[in-house]
Amino acid sequence: MTPTYRIAGNTVTEHELELPLDHARTDGPTITVFARVVTAEDGGDRPYLVFFQGGPGQEAPRPGVGGPWIERALEDYRIVLLDQRGTGRSTPIGTLPGLGAQEQADYLTYHRADAIVRDAEAFRAHLGADRWSVLGQSFGGFCVTTYLSIAPDGVREAFVTGGLPPLRRPTEDVYRHTYDRVRDRNERFYARYPEDRDRVHRIHALLESEDVRLPSGDRLTVRRLRQFGTVLGMSDGAERLHYILERPPRSPAFLHDVDRELSFARNPLYAIVHEACYADACVTGWAAERVMPDDFRTKPELFTGEMVYRWMFEEYGALAPLREAAELLARHEWPALYRPDRLAANDVPSAAAVYVNDMYVERVFSEETAAHIRGLKPWITNEYEHDGLRKDGSRVLGHLIDLVRGRA
Repeated sequence: MTPTYRIAGNTVTEHELELPLDHARTDGPTITVFARVVTAEDGGDRPYLVFFQGGPGQEAPRPGVGGPWIERALEDYRIVLLDQRGTGRSTPIGTLPGLGAQEQADYLTYHRADAIVRDAEAFRAHLGADRWSVLGQSFGGFCVTTYLSIAPDGVREAFVTGGLPPLRRPTEDVYRHTYDRVRDRNERFYARYPEDRDRVHRIHALLESEDVRLPSGDRLTVRRLRQFGTVLGMSDGAERLHYILERPPRSPAFLHDVDRELSFARNPLYAIVHEACYADACVTGWAAERVMPDDFRTKPELFTGEMVYRWMFEEYGALAPLREAAELLARHEWPALYRPDRLAANDVPSAAAVYVNDMYVERVFSEETAAHIRGLKPWITNEYEHDGLRKDGSRVLGHLIDLVRGRA
């Protein structure tokens, strides 16, 4: 029996499938993958739109709290909210207890966009959809690009927001460019809140002279605090960072908020496959660490961004059990995610929002990819930051739908 309930005037049905961990080995280990289907009151015969969440390692939004883009989508579609493997109500990734390091690493190799797309194809068959539309935000856009590469026959329309990935570029190219974007965000942040530069120096002095512990029990270090720069690419990121820095660094509020913002306990999958999600037929080799610019090494007041470093698997208690597996994955020869030949011959109507000032997904590479996907209509805009779909989802998704359907 499929669980069904009503929320905000819409019908929600829950679906759970048992699927192969490795889709190439149907007789091997299995996992569960979960999805909700949201249908408007009068939308039972509308086509499906499956949503791929950003991350990696983040589950789909929950009905009733997912933002205005869901309301816009329900005007045209039934929405499939897929909890990507390893997240939410799908078989979760924690610390993988009971497995050796090589077993952990092997298991984690099946949690990239190619496996997620094959899970989606299983759900499409389960729901009886001939073809369906796909929407990907951030890392979800990587999944959409993979979909157009390996299973385009299942796609009716494709939409991407802030997530066209680079094609066939070594992972270090990605981080060389994103460090430039992060440096720019640091400059903007200190221009807006110049007093925070001194605050940061004082906090660093405290952390270097005292053993400051977070509620999780982890020690707060300078390099861990610098990772707060990851929020600076969001529309409210500078304010979030400023309002934390203004609090006394020994106060419960400061320590609690730092622990909450800089934690991988809930979603360790993000840290361990982050570089791998960019690996299009290459080895990552701790790319962000290798190409860190000199100024980020010598000026500790510079916050870092979405980069993942080797030391994190020592300092973050939630990541420590995966340290050896992370080393193995950094040396792993990752297969290709995308098929440039198929993308160049694409016949799926497609549109993508490319944000000029995106701190996380390099605009130059996104434009290159957009030019390579036949028929894709890019919307290059400086009106939004990376979280445009969350902040103004009705307009962003509506414009992409209009582009695909020739109305814009």
